[in-house]
Amino acid sequence: MAINRRDFLKVSVGSGLLLASNVSPAIAAPKSLPPEAVGILYDATLCIGCKACMVNCKKYNSMPSGALYRKGGAVPYEHITPEKIYDAPVDLSDKTLNIIKAYKSGTGLNKDQVENGFSFVKNHCLHCVDPACASVCPVAALRKDTVNGVVSYDADKCIGCRYCQVACPFSIPKFEWEKTSPKIVKCQLCHHRYAEGKYAACCEFCPTGASIFGKVVDLQDEAKMRLTLPVGTEYAYPLNRVDSETKLWKKVPQYTNHIYGLTEAGGTQYLFMAGVPFDKLGFNPRITDTAYPDLTWNYIKKVPILIGALLVAGAASHVITRRDHGETS
Repeated sequence: MAINRRDFLKVSVGSGLLLASNVSPAIAAPKSLPPEAVGILYDATLCIGCKACMVNCKKYNSMPSGALYRKGGAVPYEHITPEKIYDAPVDLSDKTLNIIKAYKSGTGLNKDQVENGFSFVKNHCLHCVDPACASVCPVAALRKDTVNGVVSYDADKCIGCRYCQVACPFSIPKFEWEKTSPKIVKCQLCHHRYAEGKYAACCEFCPTGASIFGKVVDLQDEAKMRLTLPVGTEYAYPLNRVDSETKLWKKVPQYTNHIYGLTEAGGTQYLFMAGVPFDKLGFNPRITDTAYPDLTWNYIKKVPILIGALLVAGAASHVITRRDHGETS
């Protein structure tokens, strides 16, 4: 059946607007911290940059290339031999969920100092209390657990729109650009290990207590208490878990008087302490204490409308071109 240009445009525009009007964000994530929420406290003053967290993150999350690799192919972790070399990523990617970076100033001789000093910093998903990534996902592929607060990802639901990449204020989600059936990749706080009575691998294998796992409320209390300790006094830092009976006695450093993640972006379940200001460690100083879902959706919700308009314009142009050339359908 033939359709004239005017009728075609009416139907196309109407369909495009209907599609756009039906696009809505996923069910809103809780805007308050779940009582049983778990997370991580990372203390950069305790970090020695050994990267045990990176190696074991890859191992226990079955990441591409495993913990080690060599030219010509991936190497299973259990098949380590002298000729195989360590993977050395420089940033988060679809193959790296967790990374240790370093800040250096001048001579870089003094740990945790701004002038002529250095500091390590550990980056992975912060598991926001009110995650922007989950709020903009139109198919709920990213969801925040209502009990433990972990922001997880379901590849079977993902449609590859990458709204989450645009929405995340910390630039965490990564996309598998090289694959024909790509998915989003991000830290899921090793939630698959909880049923076995285990926890985040980066904390379990940290030898210095720089990364400790536990309930977020307990981690917050631990971090706040550390800020009150006199510089130079001895303190028993818990190892691996905030409630661990195993302690490492160390002298209290001069901390930056701030716990990053306590309020940023509405609060996160990954908290940071350091002896160097956080903007020096690569944290975006423009991130405010406002939860981001309401801000990001106002922009991202317009994308389907734009796409719909472009599709309609393209289809209309095609019809007009065919008619001008004397073609009929």
